[in-house]
This record gives sequence, C-alpha cells and structure tokens, in this order.
Amino acid sequence: MRTAALTTHSTRSPARLRRALGRLDSRLPTPLYHQIYVLLREQILGGIYVDNDLVPTEQELTQRFGVSRITAKRALDELASEGLVVRRRGKGTTVASRVAVPAVSANISGLIENLLMMGLKTKVEIVDFAYVPAAEEVARALDMAVGAEVQRAVRVRALDGVPLSYTISHVPAALGRTYGRKDLTAKPLLELLERAGVLIGSADQSIGAVLADTIVAPRLGVRIGAPLLSVTRTVFDQHGRPVEYITILYRPDRYRYRMKLARVQGSATKLWSATD
Repeated sequence: MRTAALTTHSTRSPARLRRALGRLDSRLPTPLYHQIYVLLREQILGGIYVDNDLVPTEQELTQRFGVSRITAKRALDELASEGLVVRRRGKGTTVASRVAVPAVSANISGLIENLLMMGLKTKVEIVDFAYVPAAEEVARALDMAVGAEVQRAVRVRALDGVPLSYTISHVPAALGRTYGRKDLTAKPLLELLERAGVLIGSADQSIGAVLADTIVAPRLGVRIGAPLLSVTRTVFDQHGRPVEYITILYRPDRYRYRMKLARVQGSATKLWSATD
C-alpha cells in the first residue's frame, strides 16, 4: 500500500491526511476550494492516487483544512467536472479510470528536427488564418514596421485525439502567400517555408509559463487559469533575416523539454553545460 495515498476509509488518520494533502494559504487570492482542488489534482496526476483509488471525503477535507462542507464539496465537484474522479452516492469519490497518454519529449538541441517530427505525429486544427497588421511585438521580432502586413495563423495540435499545443505564428506576408490554409493542416510551417526557398539558419527561443485564458483553455481542454508551458521563438534564415515569429502554449502534462548536462570545470568554479 502506498504511504501517501489514501485508499481506504479505515487508514485515513489525520496524520496521513496532512502528509498526503499539504496545506492551504488563506492569504492567497485563490479561493480555498480551488487550492484543495489543485492539491488533489496534483496527487492524482502525480500517481499518488491511481485508477479507482478512493480520495478523501467531504467530511475528511472539512476536518483536515478547517473549511466548510460546501467548500470541500466544490473542490471534489471540480475534479469530477474535469473527469479526474467519479462521485457515487454512498460509495465515495474514486479516481476515474484513464488511458495513460505519454507526453511528447523534445530535445532543445534538436529543435527544428523535433518540430518536423511532431508535424508527422500530430493532427492540426486551423483555428484562424488571416492577413493582419503587425502589432508592436510582432513587428519588432520580424524587424518590420508596425502595421506592416503579416500572415497570422492559429493552430491547435493534438496527439492521439488529446490537445497538445496552441500555436500563434506570424510570418511576413510575402512568405505567407506561398502557402494556404490547407497546407498548414498537412505540413509543419517550417517545412512550408523551406518549400518556398527559405533556408533556415537559426532560432532564438525563450521558455516560460503562463495561465490558460478563456480563449486557450477550452481549446486545450484545461481549466481557465491552468498552468501552461510557453515557448516563444523567432526563426531566422541563413542570412539572419527573421522569417517567423511564433508563440506555442503547451499542456505540461502532454509536452516536456529535456536537456543533457555535463559538469564542466571552469577557471574559478564548476558549471553545468548543455551537451548534444
């Protein structure tokens, strides 16, 4: 039996509940029911609770966190609405049986090649395809005047029918007119740019985290406010000219970056250095 999971009513002592569930923080603007929801969700997704395991009852959550029964009920209802648990009157709340879908793993050093491989393994839905004036951020990235025409595409990629990423790409209008909406459903954008004669030379990339808004959340099948992995990238041709500016929002449970590191002896200290 797992020491952190609560699998039977008889083993749910207050001490075990404390170890398994962590703490709430009333100083945060996040409602208490949502904090409980997040704690339980992480336990489920992290494998502490597995398929058909019992999770704490409303009464147990009320006693553990000192919250009202309504607050505890709402936390469990949120988990149920997301399909993570099943609530049965008289039988308790159990973790829903799910088919595990492995996350896509990409090596940063093989960025372009990994994206091309993703294009072969995933399906794309084109949410929007239009020619628009470049906003300041886009214009700066593509080294053009604000208001210059760019091709903007919004796509959702899915793997095995489950949403993986939400992508917003911008390319100079002249390049954008070398492919159409249907082309983007069949081939990765980088491949289309290369087909148009662009020789990809390099890319600048930053990685961060954002919260899913009211537009992105339903497209990726996550809750509003759920954390997402954010990748922003500017792609350059062999002459250093920017040819694409793209922002990709990934579900962290469906996509991850990996990097190999080596310990290197420097002049004053030892450092970690990325390897191929």
